Amino acid sequence: MTNRARYLIFFQYIGTNYCGAVKVPPRQLKGKGVQDHLEDAIRRLRPINPVSLSVSSRTDTGVHALSNSAHFDLQRKNDNPPFTEDVLVGALNFHLRTEQIRVTRAHRVPDDFHARFRAQSRTYVYRIALGLPCHFLFPLTDSSLCWNLHTAELDVGAMREAAALLTGHHDFSSFRAVNSDTPFKNPVKTLDVASVQPGGSFVQAHFHREIPFWELTFTSRSFLYKQVRRMAGALVAVGQGRLSVPQVKDILEARDSLAYPQGMSAPARGLFLTKVDYRETDLQLSPQASEEQIISSGNSED
Repeated sequence: MTNRARYLIFFQYIGTNYCGAVKVPPRQLKGKGVQDHLEDAIRRLRPINPVSLSVSSRTDTGVHALSNSAHFDLQRKNDNPPFTEDVLVGALNFHLRTEQIRVTRAHRVPDDFHARFRAQSRTYVYRIALGLPCHFLFPLTDSSLCWNLHTAELDVGAMREAAALLTGHHDFSSFRAVNSDTPFKNPVKTLDVASVQPGGSFVQAHFHREIPFWELTFTSRSFLYKQVRRMAGALVAVGQGRLSVPQVKDILEARDSLAYPQGMSAPARGLFLTKVDYRETDLQLSPQASEEQIISSGNSED
């Protein structure tokens, strides 16, 4: 029996105060990534192996997540058996304390499981609020969690027409950030979902105003750097009449990041990673490992 285990964890965070999802390089002295805080929490469990978290989905500074994922190995001292999943979740959240990061669930997975490469799809939602002329009038509960547009209405029909053009198998080079740090990554992606739907409303009684929300949803196995924010910005520009549907088609077909209009990308604060999907069969342990987990289920020693 081995006391070394690989875990897949799902976690959420408000990205406003973090320098993205992944670890910040040592030479960058200002700020930390979500990964830095998660690894600090894992170290507080006192594993005897080096702590290294592999995050499935890289989100940029200021972007949020309702469900990101990562895997890591943990070997306990004194031959103690692996933590049960519920104990692990509780312990990590205890050590995260006041950070705006929460581990929502954990799975013990096979030793060859990889959170990034086994992901079957990722879903992002971009939140838009309409109609408030000044940002300081916006409710504090949502002020850093959506893009507040002064526009009172959007041409949703045109936005959906443009979204349909983006759906499918395309070279998305035009929607890759100009300063991408992965310029050789394959730009051909299959966008399974690009939808524009009402997102409910937030009734702010103090201002006697109902604020309408819209949600732009995008699902694909993987995305290019800043692709979602650039797609969201283009769809909003169509809704505002600043960009036509044929122009979106021209931008896509140009396959050139410089073809994307400057200053049109949507800000980070409205973007949420909402789901990372895996095959159930990829998460399943061997019968022997499952039996070991049952045997150790009552042990929660440090």
